[in-house]
Amino acid sequence: MKPRLSKSAIQLREQIDDIYPDRDRRTDGWIGDAKHDSKSDHTPDAAGWVRAIDIDADLTDHKSESIYLADQIRAYAKSDPSKRISYVIHNKKIASRILNWKWRKYTKINPHTSHIHVSFNKGKADTDGSFFEIPMLGGSK
Repeated sequence: MKPRLSKSAIQLREQIDDIYPDRDRRTDGWIGDAKHDSKSDHTPDAAGWVRAIDIDADLTDHKSESIYLADQIRAYAKSDPSKRISYVIHNKKIASRILNWKWRKYTKINPHTSHIHVSFNKGKADTDGSFFEIPMLGGSK
């Protein structure tokens, strides 16, 4: 089955590209390499869905901007009734429903300092490409 990126992931990446058209894209990605195991959201499932994106942390000359964006994605995920986002990892921290979207220490091999990782939930995220109401990305919330 040919890999295909979830529509929610496509939408979030497009919103980021619209606001940061000149951003660095060297560590962007969506399909996992050999370092990713079969449980990774970067690995296509049996139907071909990939449910994760990596967004290079160098959005602008201000290196801390990615920290603010990751936090706004986290805050949006916490309040989103559709629950499209599964978790966010950036700068040695992870946030998910496990602790009500509170940032906690991330200790796995890749500290995600060069990029923001966003994983999406199976189901609605695959087919829902609706706009993310994230302030830094043109949203009103």
